[in-house]
Amino acid sequence: MTAVQPGPAPSVPEGRYGGGAAADARADRKLRAAAIVLGSLTAIAVVFFGWRALDASRISAQVVAFQAVSDQSLEIHLEVDKGKHTDAVCTVRSEDADHDEVGRKTVRITQTGSHIDTVITLRTTARGTTGELVGCSKAH
Repeated sequence: MTAVQPGPAPSVPEGRYGGGAAADARADRKLRAAAIVLGSLTAIAVVFFGWRALDASRISAQVVAFQAVSDQSLEIHLEVDKGKHTDAVCTVRSEDADHDEVGRKTVRITQTGSHIDTVITLRTTARGTTGELVGCSKAH
């Protein structure tokens, strides 16, 4: 049986079991810097995507369907997403089988609401085989 010697505990060799207090402080600073950078990037992403979702002036639209009513007329079903109190201006067109433009029309979407379904009648110079959205923008 061995007896425990009174007095200070024996010390371990320097640098043998870790870097000591200085290495711990360096690791803490690196972790703190990484947390600050990650937190900042997260905050920027939340602000950016929140702003885009709430931006009332952004307008998007798509052609849902089109149908040639006659050789001089084409109906285009258009869906427009816009701000509730924002007016939009959309331009649609039609081409014939030879890809020549046979009709173009710019319409103002003034209905109140953020999602508008509308049917636009487009007069054509020949039978239209396509109904296309050229673009939409905020009305001035």
